[in-house]
Amino acid sequence: METTRHFTGTIYVVNRGATALHDHKHLGITIPPGGHVDRDELPHEAALREVREEMGLEPDLLDETRDVSAPAGRALPQPRHQMLYDINVYDGTVGHQHIDHIYYATVPSRDISPADGEESAESWQWYTTAELRNSDLSPDVVQFGIEAIQAAENESA
Repeated sequence: METTRHFTGTIYVVNRGATALHDHKHLGITIPPGGHVDRDELPHEAALREVREEMGLEPDLLDETRDVSAPAGRALPQPRHQMLYDINVYDGTVGHQHIDHIYYATVPSRDISPADGEESAESWQWYTTAELRNSDLSPDVVQFGIEAIQAAENESA
């Protein structure tokens, strides 16, 4: 079986010392906003779009990418992490993977208002560092959520 790989973009958004995660009904896990990179879209653009669609909020990317002097190019925002996730595994063979570009951002409020067709605002919950540490969430979600909260605090200091 051939493995299919898709590029995805994910953002851990932070507001007032907490990050927002939602119960993804299709996947059966609790995760931040994110999704597939569309044709002619860059990974950070996909991640920002997903926040707008899934949460109805305008994210401000926490970007520490250094500028590069390149007359014919420009530096792209560097993800905080790049992860390879196995999505479908059949009889020990991986059929589908996501190459996930993970970013951190702040949002101006906690007023979640998803676009039509997205999961409801009630599926979202804000998690503080302590709540993440004491949760049964996936270890990577906990780690990235805590890192995002710390990055937002460092940005505002």
